[in-house]
Amino acid sequence: MPVLPSLAVIGVLLGAPAWAATPPSVAHASSTAAQVPPTMRQRMQHDQVEVTRLQQEVARQESASQRASRQLEQQDAKIAELRRQLSQLRAESPADQP
Repeated sequence: MPVLPSLAVIGVLLGAPAWAATPPSVAHASSTAAQVPPTMRQRMQHDQVEVTRLQQEVARQESASQRASRQLEQQDAKIAELRRQLSQLRAESPADQP
């Protein structure tokens, strides 16, 4: 399903600014966090909300895909059973065929 890889790439790209802003050490993190401009902080929060939304959408699509896959398997099994029954009926009555 080509949508899932695309959503994953979007999630990574949206999360990239947050990763880029991550300081290299924990001790340095507290002083760096105080230096992040409010607009950057808002952007990071917005990006995190978008990443969460995309993750939920991917999970929803994966669930729908699994349901559809199960339905197709059931339909395939039903078709195989009907074909078996048809073959059996044909074998039992060869005189009726032209």
